[in-house]
Amino acid sequence: MWCIPEASAEYVACMEDVLDQYERPYDGSSPQVCFDEGQKQLIEETRKGYPCKAGYKRRYDYEYKRNGVRNLNMLYEPLSGKRYVRITERHTMVDFAQCMKWLVDELYPDAILIRVVMDNLGTHKPASLYEAFPPQEARRILKKLEFHYTPKHGSWLDMAEIELSVFSRKLKQHIPDETLLKTEVQAIVEERNSVHSIIKWQFRTEDARIKLKQLYPSVSA
Repeated sequence: MWCIPEASAEYVACMEDVLDQYERPYDGSSPQVCFDEGQKQLIEETRKGYPCKAGYKRRYDYEYKRNGVRNLNMLYEPLSGKRYVRITERHTMVDFAQCMKWLVDELYPDAILIRVVMDNLGTHKPASLYEAFPPQEARRILKKLEFHYTPKHGSWLDMAEIELSVFSRKLKQHIPDETLLKTEVQAIVEERNSVHSIIKWQFRTEDARIKLKQLYPSVSA
């Protein structure tokens, strides 16, 4: 359940900034990309069950082996219906920095500026790039990025979070290793990109000022 925070000027400022980004028209030279991270536990079956009858959901034995967790870096461009996923073992500052480099140099090498909407997690900061790269390289990458943060307790504003939930439902429950996880994830990416599957975002700043009026500080005339 989403917890409604107390009225806060900082909250509404971040919220309206993100909503303004979603109002921008498509611009190939300055694409708008939403970023979020999710996790998938790698689970290996230790005992094979009996084949299921047609029409019945597959059942798993209660015994299984945990093979660690992998982090899914989701990059979703709402206006083009494209998404890209990078899989890492961790979600440190360095991992975030490397994902931003991937975004700039490989996914959108011709873009002049990339507007990135994401939550305000501690690792999602410009400083992370200086942890990962020499100053000249960190600055080169950051000059092509413009960060727009969702407010605290406001990650629901990040469309990449919605896209991650779609992947979570589509991925198999038991995936034993990273190799198979990458295969499964890439199959979903290609399936959704091929039809330009988009999220129909309909919540605007005007809606927020009416429906979420309780979040706005009271200002005397």
